[in-house]
Amino acid sequence: MHILLVDDHKLFREGMRYVLEEGLENEGSSEKLVIYEASDSDTAQECIKNNPQIDLVLLDLKIPGNDGMSTLKSVVSHFPLIPVVILSASQSRTDIKAALDNGAMGFIHKDSSSSAVINAIRLVLSGNIYLPPVFLQEGSLNGAGKDAGLTERQIDVISLMAKGMSNKEIAGDLELAEATVKMHITNIMRTLEVTNRTQAVLKAEKLGLVETG
Repeated sequence: MHILLVDDHKLFREGMRYVLEEGLENEGSSEKLVIYEASDSDTAQECIKNNPQIDLVLLDLKIPGNDGMSTLKSVVSHFPLIPVVILSASQSRTDIKAALDNGAMGFIHKDSSSSAVINAIRLVLSGNIYLPPVFLQEGSLNGAGKDAGLTERQIDVISLMAKGMSNKEIAGDLELAEATVKMHITNIMRTLEVTNRTQAVLKAEKLGLVETG
């Protein structure tokens, strides 16, 4: 397993390295855990470019160079198959919503326990999205998607799906990479517990999230 940790505080990176090694190295797999480190946006993106085997990026929102959100957008656009999880001290709902809308697969608070961090990483690596439990208890990210648990960006995507638009057309309309649209659709279908686009649109219409008529 190959993980890139992006944070400008060396002490925090050292602590996270310890947490990752303790939590992920004894998983019954013969694959060695490899942890890369970067302290700024440019170094992080260069590392990803030079190491396509990276399985996960843990990214702080406040890093030198481009801020974390801009870095997130760039990584998701250029390396859409690599999941990015925000690891931040921010408790802002706005930050969490923005991160998910821009393609993050999770948001972990820095005050989380070691076990919570490891469980979150395992969840994301299995293809799911991780959100802080307290945040989920406070309500959905989007009023319209309250019962479905979809993010604002996912609502945008499924609304265009309901209009019969292709992935390429949706990508153009929302100014996203086509691979990012595919990722959103996969997560939409998982959240709505359906197996294809048609079922997703029909269920979204039933929940009052979109209109097809």
